[in-house]
Amino acid sequence: MIIIETMNQLKFTRIYTLGRLVKSKAEAWDAQPTGFNNTIRWNAGHIFVTMETLIQKAVEGYEPVHPEWISLFVSGSGPNDWEGNAPSTDELLAALEEQPERVVKALEGKLSNTLQEPMSIGPLHTMVTVEAVVQFAVWHEGVHAGMINALNRLASE
Repeated sequence: MIIIETMNQLKFTRIYTLGRLVKSKAEAWDAQPTGFNNTIRWNAGHIFVTMETLIQKAVEGYEPVHPEWISLFVSGSGPNDWEGNAPSTDELLAALEEQPERVVKALEGKLSNTLQEPMSIGPLHTMVTVEAVVQFAVWHEGVHAGMINALNRLASE
């Protein structure tokens, strides 16, 4: 039962994220207000890239889509570091919309698998199963969807 709920949470979280992104004004996508480390565009790309790289680490043989985006959106990166063009709003929305179905297929029958090597988030959290990685990815997306929501609210003021 937990495995089914994990997949439902993944899908629900993405629906929430896409809802926040669709409400984003075009001019807000690249605005970086004082006190914020990144933009809506960066958060959207970061959500996508993090899911891809986490699933790649958790599922043998998984090949990330848009590997050229990883350096743009990896933790510690930001729009000020970008060389060349970042993906368009439409490209990011399309990638985020198609990702859950593809990821769910890749995870089919594998959520209870033990990772070849545990994944740690510093000394605070260690994940030993594929399902734990997916649950972390869902939590991580929720954090960044909250940032997108905050950036949207600032853009509306």
